[in-house]
Amino acid sequence: MGLYAFNCSEKLQTVNIRRGTCGHSVLSLGSMKTQWIWNKEKTKIVEPLDYENVIAQRKTQIYSDPLRDLLMFPMEDISISVINRQRRTVQSTVPEDAEERAQSLFVKECIKTYSTDWHVVNYKYEDFSGDFRMLPCKSLRPEKIPNHVFEIDEDCEKDEDSSSLCSQKGGVIRQGWLHKANVNSTITVTMKVFKRRYFYLTQLPDGSYILNSYKDEKNSKESKGCIYLDACIDVVQCPKMRRHAFELKMLDKYSHYLAAETEQEMEEWLITLKKIIQINTDSLVQEKKETVETAQDDETSSQGKAENIMASLERSMHPELMKYGRETEQLNKLSRGDGRQNLFSFDSEVQRLDFSGIEPDIKPFEEKCNKRFQVNCHDLTFNVLGQVGDNAKGPPTNVEPFFISLALFDIKNNCKISADFHIDLNPPSVREMLWGASTQPASDGNAKGSSPESVIHGIAESHLRYIKQGIFSVTNPHPEIFLVARIEKVLQGNITHCAEPYIKNSDPTKTAQKVYRTAKQVCSRLGQYRMPFAWAARPIFKDTQGSLDLDGRFSPFYKQDSSKLSNEDILKLLSEYKKPEKTKLQIIPGQLNITVECVPVDLSNCITSSYVPLKPFEKNCQNITVEVEEFVPEMTKYCYPFTIYRNHLYVYPLQLKYDSQKTFAKARNIAVCMEFRDSDESDGGPLKCIYGKPAGSVFTTNAYAVVSHHNQNPEFYDEVKIELPIHLHQKHHVLFTFYHVSCEISTKGTTKKQDTVETPVGFAWFPLLKDGRIITFEQQLPVSANLPPGYLNLNDGESRRQSNVDIKWVDGAKPLLKIKSHLESTIYTQDLHVHKFFHHCQLVQSGWKEVPGELIKYLKCLHAMEIQVMIQFLPVILMQLFRVLTNMTPEDDVPINCTMVLLHIVSKCHEEGLDSYLRSFIKYSFRPEKPSAPQAQLIHETLATTMIAILKQSADFLAINKLLKYSWFFFEIIVKSMATYLLEENKIKLPRGQRFPEAYHHVLHSLLLAIIPHVTIRYAEIPDESRNVNYSLASFLKRCFTLMDRGFVFNLINDYISGFSPKDPKVLAEYKFEFLQTICNHEHYIPLNLPMAFAKPKLQRVQDFFSFAVDRLTSVDSNLEYSLSDEYCKHHFLVGLLLRETSIALQDNYEIRYTAISVIKNLLIKHAFDTRYQHKNQQAKIAQLYLPFVGLLLENIQRLAGRDTLYSCAAMPNSASRDEFACGFTSPTNRGSLSADKDTAYVSFQNGHGIKREDSRGSLVPEGMTGFPDQGSTGENTRQSSTRSSISQYNRLDQYEIRSLLMCYLYIVKMISEDTLLTYWNKVSPQELINILILLEVCLFHFRYTGKRNIARVHDAWLSRHFGVDRKSQTMPALRNRSGVMQARLQHLSSLESSFTLNHS
Repeated sequence: MGLYAFNCSEKLQTVNIRRGTCGHSVLSLGSMKTQWIWNKEKTKIVEPLDYENVIAQRKTQIYSDPLRDLLMFPMEDISISVINRQRRTVQSTVPEDAEERAQSLFVKECIKTYSTDWHVVNYKYEDFSGDFRMLPCKSLRPEKIPNHVFEIDEDCEKDEDSSSLCSQKGGVIRQGWLHKANVNSTITVTMKVFKRRYFYLTQLPDGSYILNSYKDEKNSKESKGCIYLDACIDVVQCPKMRRHAFELKMLDKYSHYLAAETEQEMEEWLITLKKIIQINTDSLVQEKKETVETAQDDETSSQGKAENIMASLERSMHPELMKYGRETEQLNKLSRGDGRQNLFSFDSEVQRLDFSGIEPDIKPFEEKCNKRFQVNCHDLTFNVLGQVGDNAKGPPTNVEPFFISLALFDIKNNCKISADFHIDLNPPSVREMLWGASTQPASDGNAKGSSPESVIHGIAESHLRYIKQGIFSVTNPHPEIFLVARIEKVLQGNITHCAEPYIKNSDPTKTAQKVYRTAKQVCSRLGQYRMPFAWAARPIFKDTQGSLDLDGRFSPFYKQDSSKLSNEDILKLLSEYKKPEKTKLQIIPGQLNITVECVPVDLSNCITSSYVPLKPFEKNCQNITVEVEEFVPEMTKYCYPFTIYRNHLYVYPLQLKYDSQKTFAKARNIAVCMEFRDSDESDGGPLKCIYGKPAGSVFTTNAYAVVSHHNQNPEFYDEVKIELPIHLHQKHHVLFTFYHVSCEISTKGTTKKQDTVETPVGFAWFPLLKDGRIITFEQQLPVSANLPPGYLNLNDGESRRQSNVDIKWVDGAKPLLKIKSHLESTIYTQDLHVHKFFHHCQLVQSGWKEVPGELIKYLKCLHAMEIQVMIQFLPVILMQLFRVLTNMTPEDDVPINCTMVLLHIVSKCHEEGLDSYLRSFIKYSFRPEKPSAPQAQLIHETLATTMIAILKQSADFLAINKLLKYSWFFFEIIVKSMATYLLEENKIKLPRGQRFPEAYHHVLHSLLLAIIPHVTIRYAEIPDESRNVNYSLASFLKRCFTLMDRGFVFNLINDYISGFSPKDPKVLAEYKFEFLQTICNHEHYIPLNLPMAFAKPKLQRVQDFFSFAVDRLTSVDSNLEYSLSDEYCKHHFLVGLLLRETSIALQDNYEIRYTAISVIKNLLIKHAFDTRYQHKNQQAKIAQLYLPFVGLLLENIQRLAGRDTLYSCAAMPNSASRDEFACGFTSPTNRGSLSADKDTAYVSFQNGHGIKREDSRGSLVPEGMTGFPDQGSTGENTRQSSTRSSISQYNRLDQYEIRSLLMCYLYIVKMISEDTLLTYWNKVSPQELINILILLEVCLFHFRYTGKRNIARVHDAWLSRHFGVDRKSQTMPALRNRSGVMQARLQHLSSLESSFTLNHS
């Protein structure tokens, strides 16, 4: 703390010297320094107390205080908790031995990220560290308010109901011609004779209504009849009697019949009469209610008498009776408090509860939940049906096996957006046709029954072979997404030839038998080969909101064209499918029963695309649903940080051009077999990591593409899904083997020998890695006729020329095979810059001698990494950068360049609207690691130092502005690093002054000084950046209160506020109060202000002894701090600073005043609703802390209760009657009203001060003073600030400001203890005491109830004037002037020149 032990002038010089040493030369150093010095000279500096020393010195006093909870930070205020990762899966997606098998640093860090639980720093009372709207109480609004009915509201309702009836009592409401039936009991109802009469509907002076009829419009003549509507109970139409007729039903079961001339007139009369009937009914109900209440009042009159008896007992001299009377009064006092609402419950801000500025809860990273739907596959049938095998008694089925693959295609974006979902709907009898082929080694590498059944992630492999339900997900749904079903069958020959029996089926029985015989032969010989057969499609979504088209159906089956097999061809066909007139596709009759439905909420027994079971999952369940992998569009807005392990590679053979090869004599029915290998030696074999198809093994060693009959340039659409190993090396590759398949079948019914089925006709391969990264772009590969050992060394033309490997190329090593691949991995990146950076870090960690500048080069290259990769691997990349920041090298430029990369990532996330991921990273993923080097700095030390260095750079304005704009990220990182350091190193138990080294205090102070000029000088140039860093700095300092020396933080706050000036523009004033509001929202704001008594200096105590001797005799606390003195601001630093700045702001323009008042009021609302401080003694202590605020109001009393203010209140428009209000300021008769005038008589006050009494009205004025400067008084007893007050010097306060200030005043007066209030009254001057009571009368005036309609009208007018909007809000009663007595009384009060008091008329 010695760093700050100097006086104001020395401090000013030191601050500027430090600022100069920091070298903030973004602007001209001289001009910046001059302006700052000017600001500091204009701002009064009050040094805060040394908080930690005061706490230590007054430890005994604090611990013995019954309200010590208001003086002490609670124990265990901060902690670290480990939160288990919330997983969708039953078990972790990361393989058990993944970390041991991983060798790449990037892969290791990814696996560690997906395996590590969340590390969260918990602030025990964090819920109390925000605005009052964020308090954890149930509701700020009162749950149940008694429903009171006031006369003014009743009158308003009546006015609204009868506004269309009459403007005043005794007036004509409605008039017009009507036809009236002649009443004669001898005539039936339908024969009544109607006569035309002119009617007047009138309200009488007593409020009743009458309907008179005349011969014409001249109502001066005698009435022809009258109907008293008090006796009318209903009015109904009666069209059977006459057109536009209606009936008035009376109480005595008698009716009047009238008829209008038009339907519109009839409707108008009906509406008017029904309103009158309703008014009469309501009046009757109210009369009955008043009668009941009168009876109840009579019953309770005895209780009132009892209260009078209690009052008489109080005046008795008998001790027992006096004791009884006091106890009864105390009970009555307590009972009066029952049901009292919190004062602020009815404040407009509390009622509105605007949560727009409150940040949402920070959630951990999670898998993005896109639009999902479930596909259920039921049945596939063609029109060639028969009995197969032993199924003689069952229903007819397809006579040969068919295989379905489903995938989503996006026509709009011209791409495939999901992996293939393979389904086998063949009945068991049809599947048996393939069993002979399934034992072949080429099928899956394992003979059936050769080994026990394997288990995959706890699920038996047999349960995964025939999955018929899949869940697809779509990130960007729209109507042009189609679900495409491709149908395949066992290779037999030409597509047209094979489809002919299904299209031309003249004799179903013979055709079925013929097809079955052929299929049986083919399946036994070629069962592992597939050929394309047909396809169908259906739309999925109705709109872009993702509404499923549940009623959609698949199109007819279209025959596959062998020349249009690729995905691009399917996309073209789907585009034409939308235009039926252009579609000329051959249809194969058949039916595909596949339903699409929403995913059930309680879906169970589901597995991921990697076959990991999801919660909930039942053991031994066979009805399993699988998630089909989505190929998310490579757009930043669809990216999210990876949280699970997934490592899939999809390989697509596209086309083979074999039409010009001369190496092989026969190469037409070409089958492509794909294998994944880790060696190119002769003894190397394929890895069992390819996802198999239904009916086969879940994982297999090879996969075959479809075969096009007699096609030397075949196209393929097959997708091969590979589970990649955790560690990849240069030898990992995909091997393609091409076979010519013989499709000839012996006419004698016997197949050819097995060894003649397939003949190898070439080999091709592609290595997975190039420069350490997986290759996924489209490639064209040469084909070799043989496969010698070491073939991977022949990848490029140069190596082929220099190699000694004996290899024979097909067609001169031309690129004959076109392939592409797609990577869906959360542990491998394809970004070159990220790969090189991690690779270099791994070399350095392994002991490789680093080349100077090499790391900086790779750090700078990270600025070019893809934004999608940055987001997907965000935690991994950020954590590695923080390791580099503290561990990697002693080079000076490395931390700065590392921080610049961090700044680039943060800015990109904000630009893409993904800053929530940064907040999730800090809260859950970021865990500061202890540097490996012994002398290395910690993250919070290094990061703060590099921030200062970046702010020093004069050339890189862009970096400076970004750092200011996104400073919240770096401050949050620093805070978590500090907290983790304290807790993990057990430094939290040390005294706060010893927790962090003095050097770190210097760094934080330098950082503060580096920021100040960018806020106070560059605010106009960079408004967003300066506002953001102002708020971020406040939030950081608020957190520092919890972690470090609080007195040091006080000094930082003081230095920052000293950078502002009272003459600053409005923007800087807003910054200042936003800063203060954020600081004052600390969860332990009350203990920070130390609401306790501080002994006064010796000289002051002697003066108090002579000035307030009476106080000593009455045991009054002489240490009560009630004025905004320097001592008060020092002892209670934060509240003193806030009140001091508010005092200055009240003399400024409206916007600044509004901001300052809102901060104070919101803070008091927070205190009032804080569930930790609800005891009355606690609230009293808090209110006492704000006692100088009352003095602040007294200084501005002329603006609250002066002549101009009251006149402006009285000049508001009115629309009510004269007798609706009593006087707004009328005082109870048992006390004299307060005023001060020129003609006075002398009386004395109990505190010994002389008072003058004015004539018979009993107004009070302190002796020797008249109160205010316009009276020519220069009395020394008057507060100087009060005597300086003149409403002509200030802008007039508007109603919202006055009411907000008065609300704060009422809270303080209501909550403060009676003893403290008496002490305060005895300490203030008589005139100030009078003004205190005046404020209470002003409250009566401003908060009087003016009726619902007036409240809404006045408040809407205020909102419209100040915010330019028209919106309604519940609020405290608004000011509403009435004519008559109130108007005259206000004018009389305004005419009193001699005082501010409000006279009792």
